[in-house]
Amino acid sequence: MSDYRNHRALVIGGLGYIGRHVTERLRTGGAEVTVVTRQLAPHRDAAAHLTAAGVRVLEGDLRDIDAMRGAVAGQDVVFNLAGQSGAVRSMDDPATDLDVNCRGNLVLLEALRLEGPEATLVFVSSRLSYGKAGPAPVGEEQHTDPLCIHAVHKLAAEQYLRVYGHTYGLKYSIARLTNPYGPGQPSSRTAYGVVNHLIHLALAGEALPIYGDGSQQRDYVYIDDAVDALLELGATPSAIGHGYNVGSGIGTPIIDLAHDIIDIEGRRRDVYNAMPQVAQ
Repeated sequence: MSDYRNHRALVIGGLGYIGRHVTERLRTGGAEVTVVTRQLAPHRDAAAHLTAAGVRVLEGDLRDIDAMRGAVAGQDVVFNLAGQSGAVRSMDDPATDLDVNCRGNLVLLEALRLEGPEATLVFVSSRLSYGKAGPAPVGEEQHTDPLCIHAVHKLAAEQYLRVYGHTYGLKYSIARLTNPYGPGQPSSRTAYGVVNHLIHLALAGEALPIYGDGSQQRDYVYIDDAVDALLELGATPSAIGHGYNVGSGIGTPIIDLAHDIIDIEGRRRDVYNAMPQVAQ
């Protein structure tokens, strides 16, 4: 964290689940932190806490060029954690996913070109870029095969970065993040974060829904480890221009995950197979 002391850091989406953890680590590490959130109203308590701690909090949409130009000006590093999340959500509303995750990122890149050409951008992409990758660990050289609109748009944003890097010298790195979990994710968020979602269900005394036989494996990464990786990317010159997978490197069957949560929570809970409804 000494790499960030007295540096100016911008966290777009800094009041979201991952963003709050990144913001807090930067703040305690001595950085001069600015946070941008699309709407202040749902986060007033968190915003007030950060403001009292010396963090500058701005309200602004990723798609608003004036807001982004003002936010990126003078920054040393920019963490882009904003965007629309969720594979299912993107299939239900592809136009909004396109607008936020593609147009929004183009707006940010234009703002950096105009007002922050010296800043380093850390962009949070998605493991969904690989599609069904198989049982073996996935390396960064793996061929991408997106199976949802969200993944397509994340890959498009990665290509925007490469174009701006080649054409304008933009400094960037990409983190293809797996499934982060840990404290701080609201129970209402179900579009991503299966670990936290199942924990909230167990604490509420509800059964844990598992699709199929539960043998499907996912890589889950603890939030502190994810933040370590993002901060490392923002402070490592050799990472510029490259993309990295951020995960534990270990596949865990979801049925094992559910049983572990039940064992830790300490009360008997049912696990049932809930097959998804198929639209006719």
